[in-house]
Amino acid sequence: MPTHKSAAKRMKTAAEARRRNRRVKSSIKTALKTVDMEKDAQKKGESVKAAISIVDKAAQKRVFHKNKAARIKSRLARTIKA
Repeated sequence: MPTHKSAAKRMKTAAEARRRNRRVKSSIKTALKTVDMEKDAQKKGESVKAAISIVDKAAQKRVFHKNKAARIKSRLARTIKA
């Protein structure tokens, strides 16, 4: 347990951030799975667009580092080309 008042507040804010980040990461995982499951090329392109949007928002909120977001987007682009 925290000894100082500021440490107690920090614990609360860290828990809130953890919940928020977990929700964002979960939505990204779901979006990536839907991209993998799509068979139709047009639907796959639409789901890739949606996934890239979610990844960009996560990077903007600093849930992911910008380089990690770029890596994920690059992999998504490769799936479209293949």
